[in-house]
Amino acid sequence: MAHPAQLGFQNAASPIMEELLHFHDHALMIVFLISALVLYIISLMLSTKLTHTNTMDAQEVEMIWTILPAIILIMIALPSLQILYLMDEVNNPHLTIKAIGHQWYWSYEYTDYENLLFDSYMIPTCDLLPGNFRLLEVDHRVVIPTESPIRILISAEDVLHSWAIPTLGIKTDAVPGRLNQTTLITSHPGLFYGQCSEISGSNHSFMRIVVESTPLKYFEDWSKLMVSS
Repeated sequence: MAHPAQLGFQNAASPIMEELLHFHDHALMIVFLISALVLYIISLMLSTKLTHTNTMDAQEVEMIWTILPAIILIMIALPSLQILYLMDEVNNPHLTIKAIGHQWYWSYEYTDYENLLFDSYMIPTCDLLPGNFRLLEVDHRVVIPTESPIRILISAEDVLHSWAIPTLGIKTDAVPGRLNQTTLITSHPGLFYGQCSEISGSNHSFMRIVVESTPLKYFEDWSKLMVSS
């Protein structure tokens, strides 16, 4: 989760988010280099009265400032397209979870299990337990096994919602009458916090999402307990 006065992204907890962070650093370095070059040229123009007549009307210079931006755009576009295809790829998921947005809570259904479904509400401040985070904790977490490909089917019952978890690099719209899907793999156990990122009404900021990644053995124990209850 995010920390006070944090300037960068949250630590990646999935391979997709790691790729997104690498792409961000790659694009940001290109922006820094371009900005430094432009500032250097501007400082030269302001600090000297000399004029290079050979570069005022040179075909070679025009070719450079036409081809170089095209090469830079290709360097940005290729890794971006690769990540887009990776985010849409779903290969043999071990588990499928259906997330349905309501005003203003989430409903989850584990389609591979019988009668394993529940609603997830944010816990009010007065009901928080010691150690819980205010305005982040929910009464029922989404429990998934670690290092297993999970498919999330996302939809909404009333208005537009958005199922977003920054640490996992996921942000998928929940549209009424439409079923969107995304996939995730958690690289280590832990709690990952998110929320509805679509303005869906007055209380949309209280539609919290908590994903709990746990080893397979503990996930099986949790699923048996939930089904029996």
